Amino acid sequence: MSEHWSGERSRYGKTIKVDHGIKAKSQRGDIATTWWSQRFLEVLESFGMGGRLTRGRNYARQGQVLSLSLSTSMVIALVQGSRPTPYKARIAIKSFTTPEWQRIEHALAGQALYAAKLLAGEMPRDIETLFAGLGLQLFPATSRELTMDCTCPDWEVPCKHLAAACYLLAESFDNDPFEILAWRGRSREDLLDRLRALRGTTRSTVTREEAPPLTQCLDTFWHRQTATGIPLGDPTAEVRPDAVLDQLDAVPITIRRDNLVDLLRPAYQALAGGDAEPE
Repeated sequence: MSEHWSGERSRYGKTIKVDHGIKAKSQRGDIATTWWSQRFLEVLESFGMGGRLTRGRNYARQGQVLSLSLSTSMVIALVQGSRPTPYKARIAIKSFTTPEWQRIEHALAGQALYAAKLLAGEMPRDIETLFAGLGLQLFPATSRELTMDCTCPDWEVPCKHLAAACYLLAESFDNDPFEILAWRGRSREDLLDRLRALRGTTRSTVTREEAPPLTQCLDTFWHRQTATGIPLGDPTAEVRPDAVLDQLDAVPITIRRDNLVDLLRPAYQALAGGDAEPE
């Protein structure tokens, strides 16, 4: 600890308590609850910050953080310490470039389930694999990708003010996984708009043959196929009773962690098998 810091501490005394700060929801044990926020803290610990991070846990739980704002590449927190004026803690990360985001968006648009899970408040488990396939990292791979600074006189990084901000940032990731992507350069609204546009473009480019008049195709009508190769009404084809569910876009609804479509499949299968009792 520097002499400058010792002098500041003796001059200003104990930490000034705050009544209306942002308190961590978890008051004991781990603060992060989802795999992706835990992963964020694990990354920080892997940079050798683990011991210093714990210094800010009590600050986060006591509500010493007055505000926390996230924008592209930057998180800014105002943290009340022992001085009358709150300290400003900043956590910066390199955002993805425009060409990199274009590649990410095309990859996400090709997997409707990713957007569905994000809308349901869940980060897909294998999304890091998707980023790795593009030669990118969703979470910082090295400490050089992160920049942390605080206006307090403590020279340690992270100081307890920065550490408190990291814990609350992890909790914000718990609540909305889109914030991780926003920190990397794409807001929730912009990303969803681009994914909708890409998926709409993909669908509109599917070429379809102009259907001939019915009188010219009576012999082959029941064997015709769509542009995607799916049989339409072939009476000799064996079709699963729940196959219609596969034609739906991903439904972002889960019940006790089970997707709604998966919960509907047994009902379709039971009805087709005659297991349903007559009214």
